[in-house]
Amino acid sequence: MLKIYQFRSCPFCQKVVFKIFDLGLKQGEDYELVEASFGTPGRDEVIALGGKSQVPFMVDGETKLYESNDIIQYLENKFQK
Repeated sequence: MLKIYQFRSCPFCQKVVFKIFDLGLKQGEDYELVEASFGTPGRDEVIALGGKSQVPFMVDGETKLYESNDIIQYLENKFQK
């Protein structure tokens, strides 16, 4: 299951979340949203996994992406029918 690290007031994160909804993905089955605002354990995970304190951040197995447009393209390629 892929993980999307994000926080609500981030416009780039919201762009990714809207694409997830548009694709009809199911939380808990297809993806997990992880709260990653500053000072949260989620932000610490982002840094540990990717090396930068930047969101949105996606992890799907060995695939790790930071940029919202890259994440959206990956999601479309993987889930669009």
